[in-house]
Amino acid sequence: MSLEINRADVVAEVTAAFERYERALVANDVAVLDELFWDSPHTLRYGATENLYGYDEIKAFRAGRPADGLQRELLRTVITTYGTDFATANVEFRRHSSPRTGRQSQTWMRTAQGWRVVSAHVSLLP
Repeated sequence: MSLEINRADVVAEVTAAFERYERALVANDVAVLDELFWDSPHTLRYGATENLYGYDEIKAFRAGRPADGLQRELLRTVITTYGTDFATANVEFRRHSSPRTGRQSQTWMRTAQGWRVVSAHVSLLP
């Protein structure tokens, strides 16, 4: 099996989806955040303080999450694509309200609706 890594056009697509997600995250645009997660019971998100299984739990979390303190600086972003339909986005970040460094990993999949996050993990370093 031949798998093309980081094909330029696919990297550009995923980067655009990731940047749209980032803008929505810091603006607490819940509608866009919900749109960019795959609407499936197989989707999961492990947060800094919560484990969410399935799109419905993720959507409920977003609806109830406080909108304060979401601004952050991206310290390093690595987007890697595998073929034309699968990618990862990994970020180191620092929230403006905290000196701690955070890490975010997302697995993206191309769906009929466009690129969607199928798995995500957020953690903070001590």
